[in-house]
Amino acid sequence: MPNRTQQVENWLDRLYISAEGATLREEDRRKAIEVAAILEEIERAARRLSRRKSIVLVDAAAGKSYVGLLAAQLVFDPLGLSAKVILLERNDRLIGLTRAAIARLETHIPIECRMGDVSDPTLWPEQPDIVVALHACGRASDTIIERATGCRTHLLLLVPCCTSDAVPAAAHAEEEAVRLAIPRQAPVRRRFIQALVDADRTRRLEAAGYRTEVVEFVGATVTPHNLLWRARRRKSADG
Repeated sequence: MPNRTQQVENWLDRLYISAEGATLREEDRRKAIEVAAILEEIERAARRLSRRKSIVLVDAAAGKSYVGLLAAQLVFDPLGLSAKVILLERNDRLIGLTRAAIARLETHIPIECRMGDVSDPTLWPEQPDIVVALHACGRASDTIIERATGCRTHLLLLVPCCTSDAVPAAAHAEEEAVRLAIPRQAPVRRRFIQALVDADRTRRLEAAGYRTEVVEFVGATVTPHNLLWRARRRKSADG
């Protein structure tokens, strides 16, 4: 039986390439490693939640929805779980690609596409079990933290991507860098700012009642954006 990464590669090929003579690019193979690692996180969570009547997973800022679609195909279906996958994406072209990919899946898990920005609270279900966001760029990661904790998800699996000036904590971090005379050389200043942004995100999750771990979910040679925030709502936050 193929391992999880091989399974992901096979399905990425079937869902998004499937053209005679075409093959996965190196960047697709690296993406498969990332998706496989996130699916392992989802599977562990799904096993813990298996006594629930149904599991709702939200794939936020979904892009081509690799994670959400393959969670249905490779996690929920094989485990025999009742589940629903909701995909949040604002780009209509990507939504079109996702809908075409859904038609190629071999799963009975219902999958719903909701087009719009993750900042729109009307797109979010109440108390989803799992929210996942793989490489949510810039401010999207912070918005997902706000919305996921606001709708009281049980588990947030967040992998931020690039940090831009639009990230709320970045401006404060830049002020701190100036105050502390952190050298302006880009690698030094950038790491300082990123550390403060990462700390701010962790504190916000903890303050919202989430027990939070930050781990390297894949190696840095796969992607430089390899930190995963694994945030689980504390029981004391359920009241």
